[in-house]
Amino acid sequence: MPGEAGIRLFFCTFTQILKTLMKVFIAGLPLEVDEAELTAVFGDFGPVKSLRIIKDRETKESKGFGFVEMVNEDEAKEAIRCMNGASYYGRRITVNVAEDKGPGFNGGGQKGGFRRN
Repeated sequence: MPGEAGIRLFFCTFTQILKTLMKVFIAGLPLEVDEAELTAVFGDFGPVKSLRIIKDRETKESKGFGFVEMVNEDEAKEAIRCMNGASYYGRRITVNVAEDKGPGFNGGGQKGGFRRN
């Protein structure tokens, strides 16, 4: 069993990793852009941990926005600085730091469905 110092080191390291990750919101995406292409674009600024273009549940078509999580906060900020307001496939895109909506977002954290009294 690790000692208290080992546990503290683990949590300090884990916390530092979380601080370096930055989630970025992208809006105004052209419908023809896919995740692989957008990952490559953001990859020019630094390593991309994850990227997701939000799609309609029924049609599976892009809703024109998404999120990218970058490994390095400084590189994410540089991507935001360079790409926000830029023209991409003739469309002006918005790129900024994603807001953390938390568990209370979208109905108080409920998983959808009908509400019965």
